[in-house]
Amino acid sequence: MTDLSVLDLSPITQGSTASQSLANSLDLARHAERLGYRRYWLAEHHNMPGIASAATSVVIAHVAGGTKTIRVGAGGIMLPNHAPLVIAEQFGTLAALFPGRIDLGLGRAPGTDMLTARALRRNLESADNFPQDVVELMGYFQPAEEGQRIRAVPGEGQTVPVWILGSSLYGAQLAALLGLPYAFASHFAPAELDHALEVYRTRFQPSAELEKPYVMLGLNVFAAPTDAEAKLLFSSLQQAFVNLRSGRPGQLPPPVENYDRDLDSVARTMLAQALSCAVVGSPETVRQGIDAFIRRTGADELMVTAQCFDHAARVRSFEILADVHKSMSKAA
Repeated sequence: MTDLSVLDLSPITQGSTASQSLANSLDLARHAERLGYRRYWLAEHHNMPGIASAATSVVIAHVAGGTKTIRVGAGGIMLPNHAPLVIAEQFGTLAALFPGRIDLGLGRAPGTDMLTARALRRNLESADNFPQDVVELMGYFQPAEEGQRIRAVPGEGQTVPVWILGSSLYGAQLAALLGLPYAFASHFAPAELDHALEVYRTRFQPSAELEKPYVMLGLNVFAAPTDAEAKLLFSSLQQAFVNLRSGRPGQLPPPVENYDRDLDSVARTMLAQALSCAVVGSPETVRQGIDAFIRRTGADELMVTAQCFDHAARVRSFEILADVHKSMSKAA
């Protein structure tokens, strides 16, 4: 049965604070660990009023330090914002602190707007060097060679699985070429999903890291006792997405009854496309949706995200999904 993992943007809800958001992330991670989720990833975004995980490696340490067994990682680190050596040192340190539990997903996008990208003090053309930067970064995790003048300490000799993230064919091609696991951002950019899976699987070249293709797909799952309640929870993400695409990013808003009913056709179409990989409903609706998505894509693992306004409802959503997954595994 396909494994389940968690993607957390550490949402800052309206009227709340980053401190509360980060406390909620640790609480959710502890629940995810108890419920049997495989890994817990956090994403790098900058200049986003509603996301508290900008200093991603710091938040990973916060979550890993408060849990015991679940894998914790980045989904992902936006490598053009950073020098590869710095990321090798950060994740080498995390791996030294939490052996066998740290993952490193790498993305090519800046995770922000261009003005903020300049403020991060990296050359905006650095995205063009993404493949070389990935190879350089992975090299720092190898045992140091005699005479090697630049070393990542901590980092060298550490086992830190590297993933390539993407929402287009570029990441699929690179992951296939390097023989690395691939995570696709279908939870917000599903347009190229099927094509990217085909490219990755057909062009995959086995490597020392991975013998055969391994795909993890992002999926929005909002589970509640009833379809109506789940749809209400989902409206917070819908509002946030419309606000972001309209140039008005903000904190995660509270849910609104029948939010999509009064949207104009442009916004409704945008949501239908961007959030098409979403399963929203009661346990039975979720079971059917998860089963259909896995059958369609052949995903090896699902990375589930649920940006609920109410933290208790978010925890309950992941609890319902874990119960559904357990029953599906037994049936399989």
